[in-house]
Amino acid sequence: MKDNFALRLYTRVARLGSFSAAARECGLSQSQASRIVAELEAELGVRLLSRTTRAVVPTEVGSEFLARIEPVLMALDEAEHSVREGGELRGLLRMSMPTSFGIRDAIPRLKAFAERHPNLNIQLQLSDRRQDLVKDAVDVAIRLGRLPDSSATAKLIATIPRVVVASPDYIARCGAPESPDDLVGHRIVGGSAAAVPTAWRFHLDGQERLVKLEPHFSTDENEGAIAAAAAGFGITSTSGWACRRELENGELIRVLPEWTLAGIPVHAYFPMGKSTRAAARAAIDHLVAAFQSEPSIAEG
Repeated sequence: MKDNFALRLYTRVARLGSFSAAARECGLSQSQASRIVAELEAELGVRLLSRTTRAVVPTEVGSEFLARIEPVLMALDEAEHSVREGGELRGLLRMSMPTSFGIRDAIPRLKAFAERHPNLNIQLQLSDRRQDLVKDAVDVAIRLGRLPDSSATAKLIATIPRVVVASPDYIARCGAPESPDDLVGHRIVGGSAAAVPTAWRFHLDGQERLVKLEPHFSTDENEGAIAAAAAGFGITSTSGWACRRELENGELIRVLPEWTLAGIPVHAYFPMGKSTRAAARAAIDHLVAAFQSEPSIAEG
């Protein structure tokens, strides 16, 4: 049987559907990647991949082989980690998370974790858009808001307070809403669906107000919505963590601060379920501990 590298290369080609993309990940040329996989196929005596000018997809045998070999490779990684002195983590850890959360909250808190495991390469994929976690070989994804029904394993990291904010300039020009219902007459900035839903649910002293709003300006990234609100485009709803810097420096101010909104749950989402690598679990445990040690952040 070929060495682990050939097997790992095959899994990436199969998941990405591309020799060139897998080659870039592994530091190879496309011809080198193609040759290594062809040698693996020759040794096994089967065709694992169907190659066309438009796509590279596993054959029926290749799909079965992929399903069997991925857990084995992951088990080998776990076995190596379990016997390594001091529990040092090595290899590549792929994490996916929303842009604001990654830049403002996760990256600063992952510094200590990275220093503790200097031989672990951490790759962050920052995007507010959902992606194919299996295809992209993501070990753990951090998701804000409700999780879709799935057989994957999820762990609650924290619950983020949600706030409604606007720039002082906008409030000076357009006035401050005195109740949630007043928001209908204001310009609304929309961001990613997880951070800025189209219906805002407010609570105060047992009262509930559900206000459905249509954005006048929207982006597909929460960072864009915060920037637009700070620039005076209108009012937006986002996490208290994401806009903390702008609130502290006065670029944004709270709107309807006496009303509360339902918090935003933050989950770690493990697409491989019980087969999740130790590095992914360790990174999430580190983030959970970091957030729990800062109650002022958790409380907004």
